[in-house]
Amino acid sequence: MSRIAARIAGIAESATLAVDAKAKAMRAAGRPVLPFGAGEPDFPTPEHIVEAAQRACAEPRFHKYTPSGGLPELREAVAAKTLRDSGYAARAGQVLITNGGKQAVYQAFATILDPGDEVLVVAPYWTTYPEAIKLAGGVQVDVVTDETSDYLASVEQLEAARTDRTTAILFVSPSNPSGAVYPPDQVLRIGRWAAAHGLWVVTDEIYEHLTYGDAVFTSIATAVPELADKVIVLNGVAKTYAMTGWRVGWMIGPTDVIAAATNLQSHSTSNVSNVAQAAALAAVSGDLSAVQRMRAAFDRRRQITVRMLNEMPGVSCPEPAGAFYAYPSVKGLLGRELRGRRPRTSAELADLVLEEAEVALVPGEAFGTPGYFRLSYVLSDEDLADGLLRLGKLFAEAR
Repeated sequence: MSRIAARIAGIAESATLAVDAKAKAMRAAGRPVLPFGAGEPDFPTPEHIVEAAQRACAEPRFHKYTPSGGLPELREAVAAKTLRDSGYAARAGQVLITNGGKQAVYQAFATILDPGDEVLVVAPYWTTYPEAIKLAGGVQVDVVTDETSDYLASVEQLEAARTDRTTAILFVSPSNPSGAVYPPDQVLRIGRWAAAHGLWVVTDEIYEHLTYGDAVFTSIATAVPELADKVIVLNGVAKTYAMTGWRVGWMIGPTDVIAAATNLQSHSTSNVSNVAQAAALAAVSGDLSAVQRMRAAFDRRRQITVRMLNEMPGVSCPEPAGAFYAYPSVKGLLGRELRGRRPRTSAELADLVLEEAEVALVPGEAFGTPGYFRLSYVLSDEDLADGLLRLGKLFAEAR
């Protein structure tokens, strides 16, 4: 008999964190591994945010429990920030502050799903979504896309996957891992389709400020007002403000959903760290000058990454329009001999790349679409170029 409950034993390890941990271990052992695995900005948190946290440490009120749903002033600020940035109007009572975006993802599904309820998820998808849906008792139904459509799902694909058990659709734009950004007209069509069928829409908007070129972020919650009673917006400070370690996210939704999710959080973690909440308050209340500087750097790296990847034999990479990931197909390299090995899967190829080129990548198996890699271009320009040159040199040996 297993000592571990089946629902917990069935959780897959986070592939992105596992790759990052292995890369760090190899670097600690003296190997010059370049980490393209974790989605973490390589910039420090802006100074005014750090200073706000330092001041909060000295405030006695932050030494005590605070409301499980979040500091009232932060909930107000998140509502104001959401209206400013995406045009979606919500009251503070519709906001729940969570321990990072991951807790928001889990609590959203735990609150609206009953066992057996189906959720449409566009693949490739972020590795945490399947586990959150599974833990909530839901059933994930994949809607698979590829590079030929720039990883964008159509209404026709979604409708083909819908059944009588379909309860929700997970909508992510900009996307992790593909960098896909849905055009406004496609957001509108998908939102109206979901509303017509009475589906919940869980929309993850954590990369809202990271779009490039002509791409425009469009919140499905704003574009389709008739979704208001069945839409849950997920977001956080991690990516926009280089605050991955501060662990502050949020849910925005109908008052009954937020009340139920707050009750769940009150029994699981209670309030988010008050110091981190004070930092988040400074972040969302301030301007976006810091993210504008980061976005300019990411855009430059994005263009370098795509150009160099598409010059490699056996690799094909559409240009990502958002986030900070490239998601190239490496199907042209599978089954070919490389350094005495013949990798048959992208997972085997990623392992070979780590050992031979000392570049850490996450294989497509982790995101529901084998035959691809995810590269996070959040390295310095020098390390980015070095890593891509290593990849190109290795792949040129494939026979």
